Amino acid sequence: MNPPEHQKDPSSPLAQRFRGFLPVIIDVETGGFNAQTDALLEIAAVTVRIDEDGCLHRHETFSFHIEPFEGANIEKAALDFTGIDLDSPDRMAEPELMALTDMMQAVRRAVKESGCSRAVVVGHNAHFDLNFLNAAIERCDIKRNPFHPFSVFDTATLAGLAFGQTVLAKACRCAGLEFSNSAAHSAAYDAEKTADLFCFIVNKWKGFGGWPIILVEEEDEEAE
Repeated sequence: MNPPEHQKDPSSPLAQRFRGFLPVIIDVETGGFNAQTDALLEIAAVTVRIDEDGCLHRHETFSFHIEPFEGANIEKAALDFTGIDLDSPDRMAEPELMALTDMMQAVRRAVKESGCSRAVVVGHNAHFDLNFLNAAIERCDIKRNPFHPFSVFDTATLAGLAFGQTVLAKACRCAGLEFSNSAAHSAAYDAEKTADLFCFIVNKWKGFGGWPIILVEEEDEEAE
């Protein structure tokens, strides 16, 4: 009997780095703040990979415009903030189920290719994104959810530690990353910038001598 795919290469650097989790950066644009009642209008997922030097980099981006679910609330203030035009012929929105199915397939493939066991949401104020993602998954009755249901990596917290900044644009600029206010509030753009910020902080910590993975493994062996 063949072992599960994620167990075939448990020594892969990405699987080791985050205890078998694959960080997947998620950003959503919505019709308000209530995940149960307000529309999910855009979602983007960005995967990461580790190079031969052990540094984390942004990899693929999967982005979708989404049709509001039936009965969804959409606040005008939210549309004014994001600049989303629901009637634009260029929006090319898809039903939630179709978009999430495509995104989940891409994430499951990335989890498998990285040798990880499941994905974990990375986001800027990540529980906001996770709440909307989980609500949409529940509405669509999606069974094969690759994401951890409640654990996250929050770049607002990490940036507060690293730079004393919790606003995405300001944290990116502190990290020397370009950030365009005019392009912000697009799910794809914000997810990619959040991914770049996450990778920068992780790599900076590595440069400071963090992530003593060999020592952790040796201690585990001694405990056994």
